Amino acid sequence: MGRSSAFDNIIINTDNYKHCHYSLYPPGTEYVSSYIESRGGEFPSTMFVGLQAFIREYLMHPITLEDIDEAEFIVREQGMHFNRDNWMGILNDHGGFLPVEIEAVPEGTVLPPRNVLVQLINTDPKYFWATSFFETALLRAVWYPTTIGSISWLSKQVIREALEKTSDNPQLLRYMLHDYGARGVSSQQSAALGGLAHLVNFDQSDTVPGILAAKKYYNAQKVSNSGPNSEHAGFCAWGQEHEAAAMRNMLETYKDNGVALLLTDTYDHEHAVKHIIGGELKEMVENFPGLVGIRPDSGDVVQVTSDTTEWLMDIFGYTTNSKGYKVLPNFVRVVQGDGVTFYSLPEVFMEMERRGLSTENAVFGMGGGLLQHHNRDTMNFGQKASAVRVNGEWRDIAKSPTGSGFKASKKGRLALVHRDGEYATVLRDSVPPEENLLTPVFRNGQLLKKWDFTDLVARSEQPVPESYYLDHVQKMRDSFNRAK
Repeated sequence: MGRSSAFDNIIINTDNYKHCHYSLYPPGTEYVSSYIESRGGEFPSTMFVGLQAFIREYLMHPITLEDIDEAEFIVREQGMHFNRDNWMGILNDHGGFLPVEIEAVPEGTVLPPRNVLVQLINTDPKYFWATSFFETALLRAVWYPTTIGSISWLSKQVIREALEKTSDNPQLLRYMLHDYGARGVSSQQSAALGGLAHLVNFDQSDTVPGILAAKKYYNAQKVSNSGPNSEHAGFCAWGQEHEAAAMRNMLETYKDNGVALLLTDTYDHEHAVKHIIGGELKEMVENFPGLVGIRPDSGDVVQVTSDTTEWLMDIFGYTTNSKGYKVLPNFVRVVQGDGVTFYSLPEVFMEMERRGLSTENAVFGMGGGLLQHHNRDTMNFGQKASAVRVNGEWRDIAKSPTGSGFKASKKGRLALVHRDGEYATVLRDSVPPEENLLTPVFRNGQLLKKWDFTDLVARSEQPVPESYYLDHVQKMRDSFNRAK
């Protein structure tokens, strides 16, 4: 997320063609108001997050004469028109800060799609074009972390239901899903934004850029837990005949850390569990001063999670909790981080429940399935102009393409309200200002509202209607009910 060279120049952090749009508005245009929403898609709800990071990283840094010179060279080199006077005006009239106001739903809020999340308008009629100019960067800054945050939030509801059905320890919820996505994501910036979005829902991550972003942009304190984990390079280096020695070395080396996660699929996962963990190292695992995680890293995620749990119960025994499900001793758990996705996670819990195994026997990690497998079309995010003022007269505007009904946009200056437990997007002038949940967060280079990370967490954990997640948990719930 650090600022460096041309990549941080807001004038060229856009689509090239944006530079010709200022001249396409009607003569006399003074203000342009636009908004961002998820137009619906795969998920029944969205958890809004990420806007403050973008504002603090880009919009609170003024453009300079050097930025204008650089942009002019790049844009003209591509054969695109460049209006230098527009940018010199912003530099001289506004100290280099974009003359726009942004208001948004408070970050961490969970709400259905097709509702306004962000609304922005220019503050100086001379720069009416500024509202839509940086759409590319702004929309990207919103759709990606919000989509990842929504995946994480919905996965949290799946885990919550599974724990409620099969466990006596619902307090484990925030520790049940780890972010392993740093290597599977497209860039460090994506790791930062997606990683911080996940941390709103869970306290587990190895994606360091996400931890740093939560601290830098949202004043987060301790937001994540991790611990000694193994990788195949280290274990392979010992050779197959010394696999047990490699595991023993890790247990001895990290006995004072209270946790050690052992890869068991370097060669033969079943053999490693039954004959190394359950044989040569059995006593050492039982006496380890903390948690030993048994980590399969290949195979069918649904089957191998339950199989491994049952093998460990054969070795170390189990108790039966108040709900009638088997639970491993506290010193050992399955750690499943391979093949875990938004879609496979409920299937894993369905199989565990079918075998009478408590959800708490395993903890999970997501990699690319969390931070990379989705795109802007997953939730059909868009930014659209909805109102303009021309020669002192406001006009409500919208698109309504015949070939794509979901792309029909909203008209007018908008507000978000919460009535009778439901969110609704309405016309701004139709409600008292105090009912409008859109909060001014930025104006002319100034941050008007700063959300702390604890605010995001608290907001994301507010009770919501079941309809916000029912589609994603219904199959698992039906499976649980059939098992009664």
